[in-house]
Parts: sequence; C-alpha cells; structure tokens
Amino acid sequence: MAEPREVGSQATGAVDEQHDDVGQTTSGRDSLELGHCSSEKTQSSTNSLSLSGSVFEQIIENDRAYANDGYFMPCDEREQTRLAITHQCFTSILNDQLSFQSIPHGAKRILDVGTGTGDWAIAVAERFPNAEIIATDIACFQPTDIVPPNVFFEIDDAQEQWIFTDLFDFIHIRALSGAFRDWSTVYKEAFKHLQPNGILEVVDFGFARTAESIPDSYLSIYNGACVTAANQAGIALGLEHMKRPVLEAAGFSIAKSRTFDVPLGTWMPDARKKVAGKMALISTLEGLEATSLRLLTRHTGWKADDVRDVCGKVQEELMRPGVRPSIPCQFMVARKLMM
Repeated sequence: MAEPREVGSQATGAVDEQHDDVGQTTSGRDSLELGHCSSEKTQSSTNSLSLSGSVFEQIIENDRAYANDGYFMPCDEREQTRLAITHQCFTSILNDQLSFQSIPHGAKRILDVGTGTGDWAIAVAERFPNAEIIATDIACFQPTDIVPPNVFFEIDDAQEQWIFTDLFDFIHIRALSGAFRDWSTVYKEAFKHLQPNGILEVVDFGFARTAESIPDSYLSIYNGACVTAANQAGIALGLEHMKRPVLEAAGFSIAKSRTFDVPLGTWMPDARKKVAGKMALISTLEGLEATSLRLLTRHTGWKADDVRDVCGKVQEELMRPGVRPSIPCQFMVARKLMM
C-alpha cells in the first residue's frame, strides 16, 4: 500500500511519532431488524437485544436511538449517515487507502472492533477476498445486501472477554473515543488475539478547535461540558487512549504514530484538502449533538433543548468566515513482536 499523502502541511517530530497540520430525558423503545449478524453470547434484557427473534430493540431518549443503556453515542439513521460520511473522510485523509499501516497481503483473519455501519469491514473484504473479516459491534445495523461473502458481522462488546478461537493478523479500532471505561483491558485482549508480528491500528479524532482562541466561545463551553460529563460517566474523550504507555503496558511495541490536522470546511486551497475538509466538517457538525446529548442530559443535568441550542451555536461558530477550524486525527500503529 502506498504511503498516504498528508492532508495537512509538512510533518514534524520523531520518526515514528509525527504531527501533520492537515436536560429532561424521555425514554422509550423501538425495534430494528437485525442484519447479517450473529452472536454466541446471551444478552441480558438491559442490553435490549433479542437475538433469537432477530430483533434489536433500541432505547429512545430525547428523540435519538441508542443501542443500550450505557453507550453514549446513538445508533439511529442520522448517526449511521454520519458514520458513512466519516468513513469517507478517513479514506480521503489516507489518500483512498483503508489503513495507515499496510495490511499484510497474506492476511487471513482481520478484525474490525466497533464496526458501526460496517463500511470499513466491507471495503477491506473486497480488497482482501481471501481473508476472513470479522466485524463486531454492540448493535447490528450493518447492511444485509451486497455484503462480500468473507465478511461476518457479530454482536459483541469488546470490553468483555474475547472468545475468538483463531488469532488475527490485523486488528482495526476506529473512532471509539469514550466507548470503553478501561482501554487497557481492550488492548490486552487485542494483544492476546493477534498473531506474532500481528498489527493493531487505532484511529481517532480529537476535539475540534479554531486557528485563534475565541474567548468564552461556545466551542470551548461545549468541549468543557463534554469532558466534565464524560469524567462523571467514567470515560475519557479525546485521544487519551492513544498514548504510548497505555498500549505498551498491554505488551505492544509502537511502530508508528502520526497526527494529521484536518481542516473543517473548504478553507484550505488544496483540492484534496477541500474534499477531506468538507466531509470532516459535516461529520463534526452532525457529531456535536450525537456526542453530547446523552452525556450532558444524564450526567450534568442539562435539558435536551439546551444541549441542542449550544450545538447550534457551535455550528455557527465553526462555519463563521475566517475562523479556520480543524480537528486532530491520530493514527497509532502497534505490533505484537515475536517472543
């Protein structure tokens, strides 16, 4: 795979670690038909899953649908659309590649943790037709048609003990900031289920920011409120889970780490940066409510209308001419060295 061209400006830093500029809750339940999914685990009623009946029962709060009572991100149609756009944004950042680190041509088993809409898993399955692609998530809303025969969607919670019997050559974890209370446990399971010399790639966005600090901006209020709510929920937002010591403690050797500064919008002159920036902006604007609504209403006492009001004001700030907003996107590649 060719080295991805950078979305931002010239990289600086060490060889393997670089930075490139580039309210009141209303609840109910709704059902969604499962796609091409399977699970060997029995799920409790609190997880709102009925595998035997092929029905996934969503939890409705403040007009957004959630997979269970714990995870703060929604799984409704709006979020699925945002995830599809986000996938295209990542591939644009990587110059139409699917990973920062080349997936070995002879890879036999590839795991996508927190697959979401399954876009990455399906694309990898098409490029590696001889590999078995396992894609897991706590919910099943992946497509049921035009799915390659070598991709398998499974309902699974990566925070629990992994029960795969065969090892993987490549494990992919993307855009799951805040998904796990204990990332070290997830990394240990990934290490245990990789082949010797196997690769783990972790990818995530940080917090949106502007070129110049705006005193008392709605963006700073929003970011601060989300961090506070996340801390109260026992999770961490941002890129804390991608720090080297966290992965090294699980046994990994860090091969590469690079952060791209991705523009939000079309303010960069380069044509490809405009494409990536447009998709990143859409994903970020749509993600404001998705990220904050359950966190703020549950953990800091905000009303849903107040959350949406602040999200709207943040959107206005980010789209204001001359603001030049951006968002960091970090890629961390770790390897399980042969003992």
